[in-house]
Amino acid sequence: MQFRKTTIVGIGLLGGSIGLAARKCGIAREIAGFARREKTIAESEKIGAMDYTITDLRAAVSGADLVILCTPLAQMARLAREFLPALRRGAVVTDVGSVKGEVVRELEPLIARAGAHFVGSHPMAGGEKTGVLAARADLFKNAVCVLTPTKKSNCGAVRKMGTFWKALGGRVLKLPPEQHDVLVSRTSHLPHVLAATLASLVLDPAGPKEQSQLCAGGFRDTTRVASGSPEMWRDIALSNRKNLGKSVDVFISELQKFQRILKRADGGGLARVFETAKARRDGWCANSTSTE
Repeated sequence: MQFRKTTIVGIGLLGGSIGLAARKCGIAREIAGFARREKTIAESEKIGAMDYTITDLRAAVSGADLVILCTPLAQMARLAREFLPALRRGAVVTDVGSVKGEVVRELEPLIARAGAHFVGSHPMAGGEKTGVLAARADLFKNAVCVLTPTKKSNCGAVRKMGTFWKALGGRVLKLPPEQHDVLVSRTSHLPHVLAATLASLVLDPAGPKEQSQLCAGGFRDTTRVASGSPEMWRDIALSNRKNLGKSVDVFISELQKFQRILKRADGGGLARVFETAKARRDGWCANSTSTE
């Protein structure tokens, strides 16, 4: 299968990587990009992420049989409304957002008005670097790419999206939007909150000037994702605030348990905490190829 024209709306790390990967594997005959800034267009051309990138949204989407939204979550519905008059009947529209419930509720009926089909996607791949210059063709290799179809989803469109992500190297997993959001609140969103909080706390300029000099590999690895896009993570936290709030509550509860063990100077309890964590993470690492 090959899409005749694929349009990527939003050319950053994910959008650029999709373009590079799609060109490499040949899943798309023509790849168009939409960007608002001339600088982004120049950078996209520099790395060859698209066949062409333009600032006219409707022109970029016109004739496309696959449209991929790679913008921050808060922009997706507005952009979809803008390009709706140019959307081809029967086209498939997807996104790469890290929260699915709200996106699916907004976009599924909206896209259906144009006689097209929306299927939510979330490739579990990314990095702390942003912008199209950070894009790479192998970003999705062995990454889990979640599809979140609903009862209203077109079966053919779901199959096409499964084929698309597999062609880019991904491993497709189907989940209901609501279940997806509960799970990623723990595995993706909570870790970002923890990294951001730790980085802000430890690197507070009001602290001792020697503090940052004592931050080595462990601190760097633990806080890596805190260097991600603030706009993107703001939208993610707001869109999944209910699930993320519950995950934060559970984590605080676990920290309080640890604090009680520590106050008791319970060596055996501390050993069990660290042994359990090591065993579970080592087991996960042995069976995981996740890139996010």
